[in-house]
This record gives sequence, C-alpha cells and structure tokens, in this order.
Amino acid sequence: MPPTDLSENSAVDPAAQLAPRLRAYLCQVAGQAVPITYQALAKALGLAPPNTIHQLTLALEYLIKEDAAANQPLITALVVSKTRNGLPAPGFFDCAQRVGRFSGDHSGPEPLAFHTAEFEAAVTFWRVTPENPAASA
Repeated sequence: MPPTDLSENSAVDPAAQLAPRLRAYLCQVAGQAVPITYQALAKALGLAPPNTIHQLTLALEYLIKEDAAANQPLITALVVSKTRNGLPAPGFFDCAQRVGRFSGDHSGPEPLAFHTAEFEAAVTFWRVTPENPAASA
C-alpha cells in the first residue's frame, strides 16, 4: 500500500520531499533487521548542513504521521540515537504519542517495550524481499 501524502503542498515542504527517499532507504535497513543511528542515516542520505539532524527529524516525523494514518508499523522505529542505548530520541516518542500510537511514561519501562515492539513490526512489514518488493514503493 503506498504511503498517504499528508502534505497539502509537498512541492514546498522539505520534509515531504525527503520522505519518499527516506522511506526507501529505511526499507533497505529493515531488510538487515539492524537499527541505524540518526547520524549514519543523515550521512547515507547525503543531507547537507546546516541543521542536518533537524532536516532528518522533520522527515521522520512526517513518516510517523503517514504510517499512523495508514495504521502501519512505524518505519522510523529503525532509527536510534547513539547516546540512548538503542532507543530513538525523545522526539520519536513525543510524535508517536501525538498520533495516538504511544502512551506511557517517557522515563519508565514503556519506551523500551514500545520501541522493541515497533522495531520488530517495522522490520517484518517494511523489509524489501522478493515476496514484498512493494515495501520500497
């Protein structure tokens, strides 16, 4: 199922412009079943300063909204912070909470449990395989 375009004017929304390329790359990451850091992802996508991680964050939030609207696993669960012991940055949980996918204490055990479940679901759903070539579409 192709992702929903949530932007009314994606031609001028940098996050909307980056989102398809980001999703395609993350589908490849899903096939490896290993998370990628924000920094490594920004580098792989060739994002240029200034505000490289901010550019990436906006596009990741765009994908969270698309996936939530389509009731699909959050492909952004594949992206983690190198400083948070394998968890995404707090903004992942904030955005997931805004779209109704996460509810819980950000400092309790809920983030780890939520992320683990979302990561596993994302790997299964989004990986590009001969049986699932449309994952990158």
